[in-house]
Amino acid sequence: MQTRPIQLTEVTYNAATQCFEALVTVQDGEQLRRYACAIDAPITMSYRDAADGLSRQALRRHAQKRGLSSEVLRHVPAQRAGRRSFDPLRWLEEVMDLPGRDAA
Repeated sequence: MQTRPIQLTEVTYNAATQCFEALVTVQDGEQLRRYACAIDAPITMSYRDAADGLSRQALRRHAQKRGLSSEVLRHVPAQRAGRRSFDPLRWLEEVMDLPGRDAA
């Protein structure tokens, strides 16, 4: 069995549906997938047992590759081409050389 890092976000108890709910993030290599999980349980269940149940549900969904999930992609900034770096001193010199800078 392969171990994957799991993160639970805001584990809450929904009294209307009598279940624990959380957003569970499963890391699989460079890929992060988030699953909205809920387990039926009484409010007296310990936090550790609820977290274990939510984690197992997320891992099952992740292994089956089905169900609703969201994927978090790492942002890679685009390379800008054709621009020189900004030099504030050079910019000020160019501003001073502009016509009409003298007061009348």
